[in-house]
Amino acid sequence: MAKAVKKETPLMQQYNSIKVKYPGALLLFRVGDFYETFGEDAVKAAGILGIVLTKRGNGTESETALAGFPHHSLDTYLPKLVRAGERVAICDQLEDPKMTKTIVKRGVTELITPGVSYSDTMIQQKSNNYLASLYVEKGTVGISFLDISTGEFLVAQGPITYIDKLLQGFKPTEVIMPRKFAAEFTTHFGTQYYTYHLDEWPYTGDYAGEMLLKHFEVASMKGFGVDRLPVGLVAAGVALHYLNETEHRNLKHISAIARIEEDRFMWLDRFTIRNLELVSSPNENAITLSDVLDHTASAMGARLLKRWIVMPLKEKKAIQDRLNIVEFLYKQQELRASLIEEIKLVGDLERLISKIGLLKASPREIVQLKRSLYAIEKIKALTTATESTALTDISLKLDCCETIRTQIAQEVVAEPPVALAKGNVIAEGVDEDLDRLRKIAFGGKDYLLEIQRREAEATGIPSLKIAFNNVFGYYLEVTNTHKDKVPATWQRKQTLVNAERYITEELKVYEDQILGAEEKIQVIENRLYADLLQRIAQYIKPIQLNAQQIATLDVLLNFAVVAEKNFYVKPEISSTHVLDIKGGRHPVIEQNLPIGEDYITNDVFLDNKTQQIIIITGPNMAGKSALLRQTGLIVLMAQIGCFVPAKSAHIGLVDKIFTRVGASDNLTTGESTFMVEMNETASIMNNLSDRSLILLDEIGRGTSTYDGISIAWAIAEYLHNHPAAKAKTLFATHYHELNELTSSMPRIKNYNVTVKEMNNKIIFLRKLVPGGSEHSFGIHVAKLAGMPNKLLNRANEILKRLEQERTGGEQIKDSMRKMQKQAYQLQMFAIDDPVLEKIRDMLNNLDVNTLTPVEALMKLDEIQRVLKN
Repeated sequence: MAKAVKKETPLMQQYNSIKVKYPGALLLFRVGDFYETFGEDAVKAAGILGIVLTKRGNGTESETALAGFPHHSLDTYLPKLVRAGERVAICDQLEDPKMTKTIVKRGVTELITPGVSYSDTMIQQKSNNYLASLYVEKGTVGISFLDISTGEFLVAQGPITYIDKLLQGFKPTEVIMPRKFAAEFTTHFGTQYYTYHLDEWPYTGDYAGEMLLKHFEVASMKGFGVDRLPVGLVAAGVALHYLNETEHRNLKHISAIARIEEDRFMWLDRFTIRNLELVSSPNENAITLSDVLDHTASAMGARLLKRWIVMPLKEKKAIQDRLNIVEFLYKQQELRASLIEEIKLVGDLERLISKIGLLKASPREIVQLKRSLYAIEKIKALTTATESTALTDISLKLDCCETIRTQIAQEVVAEPPVALAKGNVIAEGVDEDLDRLRKIAFGGKDYLLEIQRREAEATGIPSLKIAFNNVFGYYLEVTNTHKDKVPATWQRKQTLVNAERYITEELKVYEDQILGAEEKIQVIENRLYADLLQRIAQYIKPIQLNAQQIATLDVLLNFAVVAEKNFYVKPEISSTHVLDIKGGRHPVIEQNLPIGEDYITNDVFLDNKTQQIIIITGPNMAGKSALLRQTGLIVLMAQIGCFVPAKSAHIGLVDKIFTRVGASDNLTTGESTFMVEMNETASIMNNLSDRSLILLDEIGRGTSTYDGISIAWAIAEYLHNHPAAKAKTLFATHYHELNELTSSMPRIKNYNVTVKEMNNKIIFLRKLVPGGSEHSFGIHVAKLAGMPNKLLNRANEILKRLEQERTGGEQIKDSMRKMQKQAYQLQMFAIDDPVLEKIRDMLNNLDVNTLTPVEALMKLDEIQRVLKN
C-alpha cells in the first residue's frame, strides 16, 4: 500500500516556499503577535534562546517541532541568535490581516548576519562591525571592508601577507568569498573568522563593477581614487551585492568608498598587533593599549582610536599636526572640558545617520540627531574662537544643518515614544487633519461626560454612567432602581445582577468616529514620519562629515586627557634614524602596579651608525620582555599623534615595527613552538627596511641549545651586515654566548637588566645597564614561583656539577679528538687484540662536535673499564 502523502496547511505551504529561498538561514516567521520557528530551526532556536520547544499536529504524520516568542521581544532574542553564529531571516506580515479573507501575505524584510548588523543590541558600541569581502585573481587578493552601521567602505588589494595584516587590524565579524577559495582561505588565515561562501557568478564579467557604478551613480570610480584596484573593486562590488541579497536596499549612507593607503601607514604585521596587545589579547582579562588610551567621550571616537592604533602614520607632517593639536588642548583645560561635554551630547552621530539612511531610525533617535546638531553648533563656535589653526580647520568643516534641525524641532514632539507605532510622535500644528482626528480620538472624555450629564438630566437618572468594553464598545449603565426611566430608544445589550447596560445611536456614531480616527492618525503619522526621514536622508553626506570631524576631535581631546592623567610628554618626531627614549615606561604595566610602587624607567638609544643592535641579557622576570614591548608601544603611540610615557622621546620615523615576543604551539595547524617562532622570524627577515624597528625576544628557545644559539647568532649577524637595511633592533636573549658578537661587530652593544643577589635571594632592579650578564638566575625564579625546596636543592647540586664539567669540557673534547686520531691511525695496521679493536670501534663511532662534556666523561670512563677488564 502506498504511503500517504503528508498534507500541508496553507500556512506551512507559505512557510516552506519562503524558507527554500534562504538556505542556511534561520527563519523567524511572523504569525499574529508571535515570531515562530519550525522544524530544525525550532530545535536550534529553543537551544540557543532557552525557549520552550513544542510540537504542531501532535501524533499526526505532519508533526512539526515549533518554538516561538512574542514579536515585541525581537530585540531581546535576535542578538542571541546572531551571536551564536546564525544567519537570521525575518519574515513579516506584509498586509493587515483584517484586510484579507485569505492567508496573510508574508515576505522576508531583512536577513541579519554577523557582518550585516546595525542594531545597538547586536553590535559593540566602541568597535566597528566590518563585513569583509575577498576575491583572488592571479595571486593578487582584493579585499573590501564595509560597516553597514556607520557607512564606512574601504578597499585594498595586495599579496596574502598584506591582506593578513588588514584582517588582523580590522577584525571583521564576517568574511565573504567565492566558494572555491574557502580551503585556501583557511590555509592562509586560519579558522578564527566567521565566513560565508558565495556562488561564482557575482564575481564574473562586469557585474561587481556595475553594482558600484549604479550604487554611487557615477560613470567611473576614478573620482574615489580606487580605479587602479581592479581586484579590490570586484570584492567591493560583491559586498554591495551581498547587502542586496540580505534585503538591505536603503544604502544612501554608504556614500563613498576609499582606498586603504598602504604607503601612508606604518607596517604592523599580524604578529606585532597580537604581540603588543594593541586592541585585543589572547590572554583572558588582559588590559590592552586601547583600554589604557581610551577615555573618549563618544563611541565613534572610540572606534576611530582603535583604527589609529592599528594604522599609525609614517608621514612627519601628519603626525606633527596631531601632536600640535594635542599640545594645544593639553594647555587649554577649560576649552578641553567644554568641548568634551558638547561631544558627549553629540553621541554616536555616525551610527545615527546610518540608521536614517537605512530608514530604520526611531523617533527618539531623530530627536537625538537634533540635539547633536545643536551641540555641533556650540563646538563650531568654541573651535572657531581659538588660536589653533588646526582646530579652526575642523570648525570650518562642521555644518550645523540648520534647515533639517529646525524641521525636526517643529515636526517631532520634544519627548517622543521609543517606537513610531506607539503614536503621538508628530507635533501639533504640522497637519490639520491629524490635529482634527486627535481631538476626536483623544478629546472624547469631555464629550462623553457631556453626553452623560445631558442624558442624566433628560431621564432623571442621577446615577447614570458611561463606560467601555471590548465586546460592544461604549454603553450606558443604569441601576435596577432607575431602569423604568430608560427611554424606549435605548437598546439593551446586557443584564447584570444590579444593573442594565444600554447603547444609543449617538454613542455608536461617536465610537465609529473614535476607532476610525485612531487608525487614520496612525496612517498620517507614518506618512509624515517617512517623509521627514527622506528629507533628513538628503543631509547624509554633511552629517557624516560632521561625524568624522567630531570623532577626530574626540580622539585628540582624549590624547590630551590621557597625557595629563598619566604624565605623558610630547615626543619629538624627526626624519633621522635615531631612536632616543629617556625614562621610558610601559603604558599598560604602569597602570597595574600595586599602590605606592613606582615603575622603573629605562633609557633606550638606537641608531644606524653606532648602536644599531642591543643584545639584552638578564634573568627571567627581570623585565626584558616589558622593555622590548614598551619601546615598540612608545614609538607607536608617538606616530598615532599621542604623547608618550617617558621623560623625553626623540623618534626618528619608523616605517615598520616587527616583534617576535613569546610564542605557543599553534595546534590548529599542527605547528610547534619552534615552527611558529621561525615563521614569525622569517617574516621579519624578508621584509626589512632601513627604518624598521625589530623587537626579538628569546629567539631559538624552541629547539636545542646549540641550534638555538646558532640561529640567534646568525640572525644578529644578518641584521648587522644587511647591505641596505640597518634596522634598529632590541634582542633579548638567554644565550650569554651572544655577548661575544660585540668583539667583531661594531654596531652591536651588550646591555643587561640588573638584579641584586642578597643572602642567596635575588631582587629584580629592572634597570637596563651596559654590559652583558653571565648568570640566568633560573633556580631563583623557580623558587619565587613556589617550587618545593627539595627540588630546588637538587637543582643547585646539578648546576654546580654541570658548571664544573663545563670548565673542563673543551679539554675533554680535545682529548677525545686526539684519541679518535690515534684510533684512525691504528686502522692502518692489523690489530689482533680484541680489546684494541673494541676501543677503536668505540672511538670511530663518536661525533665529538655534538658530544656534551658529561657524555665525554662517561665515554672515557667506559673506555677505561674496557682496558681494565
